[in-house]
Amino acid sequence: MSELFIGLMSGTSMDGVDGVLADFSQGRMRVLQHCSAPLPAALQSELLALNTPADNELHRAALAGNGLARVYAEVVANLLRDGDTPKSAVRAIGAHGQTVRHRPQEFDGTGYTLQLNQPALLAELCGIDVVADFRSRDVAAGGQGAPLVPPFHQAFFGQDGCAMAVLNIGGISNITVLDHSADAPVQGFDCGPGNALMDGWCQTHIGQAFDDAGSWAAGGQVHAALLASLLNEPFFAKPPPKSTGRDLFNAAWLARCLSKVTGVSPQDVQATLTELTARSCAEALRKVAPHCKTLVVCGGGAFNTHLMQRLAHHLPGCAVESSEAQGLPPLQVEASAFAWLARQTCLRQTASLQKVTGALGARILGAIYPA
Repeated sequence: MSELFIGLMSGTSMDGVDGVLADFSQGRMRVLQHCSAPLPAALQSELLALNTPADNELHRAALAGNGLARVYAEVVANLLRDGDTPKSAVRAIGAHGQTVRHRPQEFDGTGYTLQLNQPALLAELCGIDVVADFRSRDVAAGGQGAPLVPPFHQAFFGQDGCAMAVLNIGGISNITVLDHSADAPVQGFDCGPGNALMDGWCQTHIGQAFDDAGSWAAGGQVHAALLASLLNEPFFAKPPPKSTGRDLFNAAWLARCLSKVTGVSPQDVQATLTELTARSCAEALRKVAPHCKTLVVCGGGAFNTHLMQRLAHHLPGCAVESSEAQGLPPLQVEASAFAWLARQTCLRQTASLQKVTGALGARILGAIYPA
């Protein structure tokens, strides 16, 4: 059977789709091709709007799923073309979809998680098996359904005798602790906001999709009272397993915190939001792995120079580095994780960790849509 898999990821930042063509035939995964595509502005706006209740949601969500599948298919076509790879050589595509609601364990005790996607359409468009719906089985087993990436982090980044952690800073930040020196189980959980609040604030106030290298934040001042209000959110004190999303950390949440302070300039808000991400991630790591020596950062946040500097400031004695130093560029990590997750599904092997999600046990994740 082929050991070529494609992984696709459109994260909470909603800035586009990343895809990889990955080869698992030689033990450690190798990325053969990487491709990105932006989300069309109208689709991006609709996906963002669907994070909150509105009229005609079912109809709009179905069409948004179709639109996302077409962007996914474009990325797949580019990966195959650039890698000179026939579609028949690819075992499966792992397509996560776009999370628009994430409420595990709420309401009826089970709750739900919802990723907009149209894997059947993607299978039709690409002619390749598609694996999707990775979170819901873990939620059905009593878990958070997130984060999904710690088992992949363990498989790719884990090193015997090395106390390290992997921090993904997408729209939401999540951390994986690989403390092999203590023969401890892998730990992983969501830390809180990553880029989502910073990107939204940038878009609103300076018309840019993101704060390039964190330069706007670096020119501002952290507002102590606002930071205290933000950090007062109960999620930060909640012990893992835990997960979150735009259901909590959104513009309305930020507006409520801002209403408690006065006289904060937009640039100082940006500086404070950057500090919030740095502080919440650093404190999360210190709580569970105070002796961690290396923090590997991936996701779009790895390109935010000011944010990386603030992480290093809050983690003295811990080397903060981009995942590039470990052989996998930051924008390829999550897409690679979904290639790995698709492979686990095809092999009928578990891909969740009870310690991470709080489920009743490890589960085989994902549903297969045959080509």
